Parts: sequence; structure tokens; C-alpha cells
Amino acid sequence: MARKYFGTDGIRGKVGEGMMTADQVLKLGWAAGRVFAGNGTKLVVIGKDTRISGYMLESALEAGLSAAGVDVRLLGPMPTPGIAYLTRTLHASAGIVISASHNPFYDNGLKFFSAEGTKLPDEIEEAIEAMFDQPMETVDSAELGKAARVHDAQGRYVEACKATIPITTHFNGLKVVLDCANGATYHIAPHVFTELGAQVIITGAEPNGLNINAGSGSTEPEALSKRVVQEQADLGIAFDGDGDRVIMIDSEGEVVDGDELLYIIALSRKQSGVPIDGVVGTQMSNLGLELAIKELGLEFERAAVGDRYVLELMKQKGWDLGGESSGHIICMDRTTTGDGIVSALQVMAYLSESGQTLHQAKSGMSKMPMQMINVPLSPDADPMSSEQVANAVLKAEEELNGKGRVLLRPSGTEPLIRVMVEGSNAALVQKLTKNIADTVASV
Repeated sequence: MARKYFGTDGIRGKVGEGMMTADQVLKLGWAAGRVFAGNGTKLVVIGKDTRISGYMLESALEAGLSAAGVDVRLLGPMPTPGIAYLTRTLHASAGIVISASHNPFYDNGLKFFSAEGTKLPDEIEEAIEAMFDQPMETVDSAELGKAARVHDAQGRYVEACKATIPITTHFNGLKVVLDCANGATYHIAPHVFTELGAQVIITGAEPNGLNINAGSGSTEPEALSKRVVQEQADLGIAFDGDGDRVIMIDSEGEVVDGDELLYIIALSRKQSGVPIDGVVGTQMSNLGLELAIKELGLEFERAAVGDRYVLELMKQKGWDLGGESSGHIICMDRTTTGDGIVSALQVMAYLSESGQTLHQAKSGMSKMPMQMINVPLSPDADPMSSEQVANAVLKAEEELNGKGRVLLRPSGTEPLIRVMVEGSNAALVQKLTKNIADTVASV
């Protein structure tokens, strides 16, 4: 059944439009509450990132859930994986995240977690959509849900993150620059890394409701790169607005993306004797990652782009490690969803144990030249069915002559077509990417 409201990562849009209005979110809260109440305890936790619209949407969700007879626990600003964790430990029937992840402040969205702290199955999303289309009926007054704030949510999650690495591991002597993207990790990540002994320099930790992801974080790491070199730090860590992604910077100021971080974590697991059979990447994962993983004697499989598809394939294969080049890394032997802080901790624990620098650790993987251009789409455009675009792709593949890949993919969260070309010749890759992107833009 085709979903009307849910995309690949929940429901997302510009605040004040479509589903991102107070009245729509109120009804969505009611619909979700009705579904969740029938599947477990009548308790839902709500957390959010630092967008100014979070206040409005949190109140609307709370009202809708209460009208459905469901109790609410409010976590306040909290990374998405922290909300997944607290959903499980509070034994709630579901968790709801108010966030638009790496998008600008004027967007917002809702993501849902099951009682197990994983993304909702398709059938539950479909049930919520079906309920949303029904007339809203409030339960009797005596059955209305109650709301309470979880005052120790921050401390609980800090300790959970620290528990994902050995208790004997410490980061004494490491100088780290943290970029919290003025998002949900601003009051969490500094505590985690400081308490583990690192000398921490903090940036992007002064959210005002409007500056989330602005010129900072995992999608714009340029300023962090300069700051790491300026401070002569050992490394930098950049999270996105809701804290489920991480990108790192080595001491040379070079970006270490999700593919390279995934390789380092796989290497760590392999060398420490932790059972590991394979790693899941995506269609966008660099070919260099696939080759490096196979050199470790492990299998590598590609899922469709999106963490839910990575997780699905991980479960099918029975593997614990997967992720995306964007920095969305899932360590199922540590947590239930992509977690920027936990992923960074796994990498830093390996550096601490091996004595290597981040620059040295990533050197075991040689990245193939890859370029991606995001082409904005008008609402009625359909370049994926264009003959001109198909011909441009075919021509590019002929020029690559079997030594590269071409991928066109509509974004699941933004009105964009992502044009990606990968190959052994950097100049050719750059030329072909531009040619295809120009063709997509023209149609």
C-alpha cells in the first residue's frame, strides 16, 4: 500500500505548510496514539531538536496523544538515538522525534520509534495514516492521557553512550574539537567526551532556535576543518542537527566521511576478535569502501539509500554493522539506530587502543574519485523518466567503460535529484557529473 504522508524517514516539510501545521500534528498525535494504545502500554515519549518550531509541534503532539488516552513523557531537546534509547528503557509503546535532521530551521518533521527503539514497520505507519483519515474523537475525560517531564533524560543518555566502549578506555591526551551543529547534541556530546578524558573544544553549541545546521555540523564541516588545524587538535567531530550522523576531521584538516568511519569500525571489530561477517553500505557508498571491506575478509552488501533500508538488510544478513557515506552509521551490537556520538566513540576507542592517529587509521581505505551534485526539482518535474536524461547517463557509462558507476536518486527528504558519478579518473568523473546534472536541470 502506498503511503500518503510518511516518507523514507518519517514525515517532514516546511513549518506552516502541509503536515507541519499545529492542527495537522495534533491530529497525527491522536492517530498515532490510537494505534500505539492498541499495541502496548499507553505511554509515548517525545523528544525534539533545537528548532524554534519544536515548541509548537511538541504541544500539538502532546494534546493529540492525550486526546487518544495516551500518557506522554517529555524529554526536551535530545538526539534522535537518545530518544530511541529512552523509548526502550522507559518501556514506552513508542517514541516520537520532532526533527528535520540536517535540514534548515524552517523545516521540521516527525520520526517514530517502536517499543524496541527501531523504525516503525510499514504496517504501523499505514495504520497511523488510515487512522489519521478518520474523524477525530476524544476519549472520555477520565481516560485522557497525562504528561510529565523526564528530568534526568540527559544524564541517562550520557551514561548509555559511555557504556558502548570498554570501561578501561579513556581519551586522556586527545585534543578534540566538537561541532554540535547548534542541534540536539549541544548539551550531551561535550559531557560524554569530557568525562572520558578528552580535552574538548566546543563549537556549534549555542542554539537559538534558528541556527541549527547553519554553517556548521556534518553537512558543512569546512569551518570545523579550519578550527582543527588552528587549534592543532588531534581530530574534530561534527554531528548533524538531530545527532544521528557524524563526520570527523583528522589532524591534517581532511574530512573523514561515513564510508571511512565505517571502515575503521569494521577494522576495529575484526582486529579485536569481535565476530563480524560483513558490512552493509548503500548505493552511494564509495567503491573504495567495498574493496577495503573485502580486503579484511568480510562481505559487503549495498542497500537502497536510507537508514531504514540499511537496517533491513543488516537484519536479513544477521550483521551488526552498516551505514551511509553521510555519516549515518548503525552499530547494532551497541544500539538500535544510527547514533553519531556512539559511532564517534567506536572510532576514538580504536585510536586509543591502537595508538594510531585518525589520519593513519583511514589510510587502509583508498577512496575512488566520486562527485555528487544535488539538482533542485520543481514540484511537477520528472527527470527520472526523461529520455534526454537516460541518454546522458548511457553516454556517461560508455565513457567510464566499466571502471565506475553512475547513480541518479531522488532525495527522500528534499525536492532534489542526487546525481552521482564514481570512477578511477577524477577529471572524467567531474566532467560526467556536471554533464548529467546540467541535463537533469534542463528538463
